[in-house]
Amino acid sequence: MKHTKSEALFSRARKLLPGGVNSPVRAFKAVGGHPVFIDRAEGAYLFDVDGNRYIDYVCSWGPLILGHAHPAVVDAIARGAARGTSYGAPSPLEVELAELVLDFFPNLDMVRMVNSGTEATMSALRLARAHTGRDLIAKFEGCYHGHVDSLLVKGGSGMLTLGIPSSPGVPANVTGLTLTLPFNDEDALKTLFRKEGDNLAAIILEPVIGNSGVILPAPGFLELLRALCTKHGVVLIFDEVMTGFRVARGGAQERYGIKPDLTTFGKVIGGGLPVGAYGGKRSIMKRVAPSGDVYQAGTLSGNPLAMAAGIATLKTLQKSRRLFDTLERHTTQLAAGLVGQAEGAGFAATANHVGSMFTLFFTDRPVNSPADVATIDPRVYGRFHRAMLERGVYLPPSQFEAAFLSTAHSKNVIEETLDAAGDALEAIAKKHR
Repeated sequence: MKHTKSEALFSRARKLLPGGVNSPVRAFKAVGGHPVFIDRAEGAYLFDVDGNRYIDYVCSWGPLILGHAHPAVVDAIARGAARGTSYGAPSPLEVELAELVLDFFPNLDMVRMVNSGTEATMSALRLARAHTGRDLIAKFEGCYHGHVDSLLVKGGSGMLTLGIPSSPGVPANVTGLTLTLPFNDEDALKTLFRKEGDNLAAIILEPVIGNSGVILPAPGFLELLRALCTKHGVVLIFDEVMTGFRVARGGAQERYGIKPDLTTFGKVIGGGLPVGAYGGKRSIMKRVAPSGDVYQAGTLSGNPLAMAAGIATLKTLQKSRRLFDTLERHTTQLAAGLVGQAEGAGFAATANHVGSMFTLFFTDRPVNSPADVATIDPRVYGRFHRAMLERGVYLPPSQFEAAFLSTAHSKNVIEETLDAAGDALEAIAKKHR
């Protein structure tokens, strides 16, 4: 494949944008080579400025569960744009989307729309602190909850890719109120609550980690967490920005049968447009202004275009419960196939997957925590990523990120992907023997 136009654009971009990108992982530093610049997208495919076509397993980092440019979503956006792009005032669309979200997540009584997952987690923590009258919060190593200052402590996502445990510019006295503990470690969890349980306002986590690669909760871990939070009056926050609508119709809380006190959402509820939300029990949510005294606002919150796209997306998902079963079946087929192809070419590999999320790890050991991920040499994945890109498959440009399927990823698309993977892995094996 030729990438002449993408390389020229990247050269221009580096003079104008830090690192040539507007989000770090897009620079391809973790996998090598240059990023490709996308011209358009449709269904399961991306098309770059050089005319190359790629099967896309990033799906805008999760939200495009219906694939790119789904007709219902495009039509909703087009009709919405003709009625105005922003009101700064209430609209019926906000009410309808809220009703849809609560239909999928019956554990929630109320929801507040915001503009991103970062805003949602930031607001949920502020609300939890106000509700409990406590300042201390806790998170898990390798979980990423947006670039909120107090949460940039042992985060996942780009923080793992870049090897940065925190970030300059974040004052120590801000992160001093954030405790961290290892994921899936019951002893560490019990110790935390024994020492600080009565001082904790909230504990936040990705119930299935997606920002260190996909890592599933160990049996009983979420149940223990819920019980300890209830015992000590700690607000349990599920960050379902990634897992919402991905691991089950009603997210991780449906799949694992756990009821968090607050839940945060991201772009999937806006059909891929910039949007987020947080919601939960009425007794907590009624503290949010103007009903209560916890201030949070946003000019673009409830933006009509995002609401329209979200309504179209959720209504489409609402039509068939079998849709989620099909997505999971295809994901399982792809994950198993990739492991088989890797092992057939002489590479140790394992794949963690749930719902329509997966990560292929090049290791011969189980991956049950971010600490396990940290032991993996990412260079093999980097070679695999470059080889797949040349064969028309766009994977997450980091070993430490989740990949996603959409309803547009048909059985034929998966078979094409596995054929490309087999060829790519054989080529890598020959070159590095």
